Amino acid sequence: MNWISTRTAKMAIVAGVSLVAAGFAAAQGPAGAGTSGTMTASALPAQPTPNATSKELPTAANASRAAQPYTGGSYSDNDDYITGDQRAIWAIESSVGWQSLAYGVIPAGVGTALNHPREYGTHWEGFGDRYGMRLAGLAVSNTMEASLGAIWHENPRYKPEPEKSFGGRLESVVYQTFFTRRPDGNFEPAYARFLAIPGSNFLSNTWRANSEADTSHALERTGYGFAGALGSNAFHEFWPTVKSHLHM
Repeated sequence: MNWISTRTAKMAIVAGVSLVAAGFAAAQGPAGAGTSGTMTASALPAQPTPNATSKELPTAANASRAAQPYTGGSYSDNDDYITGDQRAIWAIESSVGWQSLAYGVIPAGVGTALNHPREYGTHWEGFGDRYGMRLAGLAVSNTMEASLGAIWHENPRYKPEPEKSFGGRLESVVYQTFFTRRPDGNFEPAYARFLAIPGSNFLSNTWRANSEADTSHALERTGYGFAGALGSNAFHEFWPTVKSHLHM
């Protein structure tokens, strides 16, 4: 059954190039290294000050942490620090890991059943187009977040907090959707994510079907993007607990 169309192949190429770019950009060095010379410091939020404890946000997530001074050192034993290689791994696994690939069947299947967008049709080829479209957009978004996050020393990986109550863990799932860790252990706004999710969705208008290549659909997809990040956080927070009860 030949349901892989030329459009799907092109989107797969976009996804592949994005992931290769993530590996190349992130592997240039540790977080924050190799930023573009076209950006000026005045245009970016302040970065952590060496040998100084950054100001903590007045939130429950930061209140329970002892801040570590950022020295620009190795942090090889610090889970809050993320290396360039780890950024590349995060971008790749978040895009083509089994969790992401399995979840992609749902929106592609629903879109095929509802024939949305209508240009793709309700056949296997249309399913493949929708699946590939999501994969390409997700790969671009994750690549952008991993690369831009190095500027502000952001750690995009979710940090489970199983020691908290159920309500506290839910709070952490929501909180870490919009805030990310810095090397000192504190949480700050996820600037890279705020740029990557809407940026990738507006960029994807250039290769999407005409009926959904507009501002309103890009904004709608942006909302779904943050919802997807929240769902991924919930999986990483609760799946280990569920798995332990299933004796897997």
